[in-house]
Amino acid sequence: MSKYAILSDIHGNLFALKEVINDLNNQNIESVILLGDLIDYGMQSNEVIEFIENNLSDKIICSIWGNHEKAILTKDFNHFSSQRGIDCAKFTASQLNEDSKNYLNKLTQEGKYQFDLDGKRILAVHGSLSDCYWKAIFPDNLNGDYSEFDIVLSGHSHYPHVFQKFYEVDNPEMRNKKAVLFINPGSVGQPRNQNPYAQYAILDTESMSVSLKAVKYPKEKAMALYNGSVDEFYMKRLENGI
Repeated sequence: MSKYAILSDIHGNLFALKEVINDLNNQNIESVILLGDLIDYGMQSNEVIEFIENNLSDKIICSIWGNHEKAILTKDFNHFSSQRGIDCAKFTASQLNEDSKNYLNKLTQEGKYQFDLDGKRILAVHGSLSDCYWKAIFPDNLNGDYSEFDIVLSGHSHYPHVFQKFYEVDNPEMRNKKAVLFINPGSVGQPRNQNPYAQYAILDTESMSVSLKAVKYPKEKAMALYNGSVDEFYMKRLENGI
């Protein structure tokens, strides 16, 4: 096995998640890496967790907390940038059932996880090494030193990216360079790159190649679930992926 699906920021959008999994099943990819923020913003946080538990548990090789799991499970809402974000997180907290809480509490709670995969050293982090929960990796601002890894998987920004950075090392055989591959799969359930499709990535560790995927889903059905319990901003942004 050398191909792996990378999913992040599902954000309580079961319609988007189901279409992504259907797309994966068509490609015979059996292993999944989850980079956090399964919950919040969307109206189906419990349903997303139940679907993951019932359909993906035997495929997941890594699943970490995002900032929304961190805030809601620890009841620390002080880091959100807006009052509407705080209000939304508190609403989601009030809706999570015990099964959902129990499932989330079994995940890796540090917001990061290091592991080896097909001979590659992997870092999975929701945000970045400078702040695992609240600061994202961007091509022009890595927010940390990642030179010990071969591949860095991150989420949080909801902006997909694939790029390499070459660190200087003492290795004349490789011209004193160490290549690190950075991947952000974008957001499954609340994309913000002006593409409303559900987004994820496929990593091939043999060829060190990445496919950024975007899958159509019935966004109107996801939007119709909003009933005034949270700011309509979170519904409207699904229309255009902003």
